[in-house]
Amino acid sequence: MSWDCSVTHHPGLVFATSVGTPIHPRNDCRSFREIIRQAGLRQVRLPDLRHTAASVLLAQGVPARVVMEILGHSQISVTLNIYAHVAPEIAREAAARLEAALWSSE
Repeated sequence: MSWDCSVTHHPGLVFATSVGTPIHPRNDCRSFREIIRQAGLRQVRLPDLRHTAASVLLAQGVPARVVMEILGHSQISVTLNIYAHVAPEIAREAAARLEAALWSSE
């Protein structure tokens, strides 16, 4: 896959149509599937990126309120209950911290 740098895109667009205009919301999933196919990547759904973004940001210590704003949610419960997934290594680290707190001699 190669980028066609001869097409002038609107400033700030990550993805654009073949003529450089914004992708219409009705076509975003279809356009995304085509981009993934051309890049030779395994098939992922566009909504999967939201889940991944929320999980990675939270795992990196970004406050949940900030992640909520980035994803455009009006309630933090949506961000935490639907989009945030606990990675196994984070769960193990949390269990180790709890064990250390409960069994420390201090």
